[in-house]
Amino acid sequence: MKQSRTRILVGSIAGVGLLGASTAYSRDFTVVSWGGGLQDVQREVYFQPFAKAKGIRLNEDIYLGGWGQFRAMQESQNVAWDVVEVEPSELARGCEEGLFARLDWSRIGSRDKFLPQAVSDCGVGVFTASIVVAYNLRTIGERRPTSMTDFWDLNTWPGRRGLRRGPKFNMEFALLSDGVPPAEIYKTLRTEDGLLRVFRKIGSIKSSIIWWEAGAQPPELLMSGNVAMSLAYNARIATAIRDGRSLGMVWQPSMITLDYWAIMKRTPFPEAAYDLLAMLAQPERQADFARRFPYGPTYVEAASMLDADQRRELPQGSNIANALNLGSDEAIQFWLDRQDELTDRWNAWVARP
Repeated sequence: MKQSRTRILVGSIAGVGLLGASTAYSRDFTVVSWGGGLQDVQREVYFQPFAKAKGIRLNEDIYLGGWGQFRAMQESQNVAWDVVEVEPSELARGCEEGLFARLDWSRIGSRDKFLPQAVSDCGVGVFTASIVVAYNLRTIGERRPTSMTDFWDLNTWPGRRGLRRGPKFNMEFALLSDGVPPAEIYKTLRTEDGLLRVFRKIGSIKSSIIWWEAGAQPPELLMSGNVAMSLAYNARIATAIRDGRSLGMVWQPSMITLDYWAIMKRTPFPEAAYDLLAMLAQPERQADFARRFPYGPTYVEAASMLDADQRRELPQGSNIANALNLGSDEAIQFWLDRQDELTDRWNAWVARP
């Protein structure tokens, strides 16, 4: 997917007020998220109001996961981003390798107001999200899938399948679907037998897989008929349903994760970065975001600002019963230890006929 860049312009001179004269820097303050409808809502709720309030020029960019874009910055010593939304294992790696700044929480908010897992040395929790199996109501047939195990049944539900490019999520999904209990997933993945089990499971439908990169793609693939089912993020499907798309999703058993905002350690705009994180943590804004894009807020008070119907759309309660926590300490450590090795092995496997 081609990356895009959006610029929010406020004021006649870049950086007036908060950032000082822009001529001191070769670029504008840049915030990075995952694109599509998610970033559209973030722009409305967070980025545009922030740029207007501070009188600055703000760029947006898109991150597609993994470590490749960060590795390029490390090797070139050219840090193009200032605040970025990342997954738990990338947050841990960036913190460990000194790419992300260790946060001064006194400049953001009270740590005890957040979900415990949303508080990190180098990151502030953005939201909780579920990875679910999604399908098109119009093309799936009279019998609808009821479990992630149905994803693999090409006889009952013929058609192609959408999976995110790369080993993360897919390896866990394969073992969960193959009957491994959530508590045993990472122990199993640390064994060669467990890895072979993953490749056998995914290999059983390999010729039917379409790989996607950005979270906005699964709803598009489903609505176009290019896939019959896809792994997808719950809010991407929920917002498509709100927009009148004939989609459905299977919550059980799901996988749940939590994204984080991180500040690049070498940012030339530390004041702007901290001020943005403080705004991103405001409960009223988190509640507003969740109403528009149903991921779970990380500021505890924000959930109480939502009505019962809104809370039913979130990854919480019965929706995530028996869910695998992709942001657990065990999961983070596994991907810290094995991400490069397994990504290389995964890519080689995908490339083979």
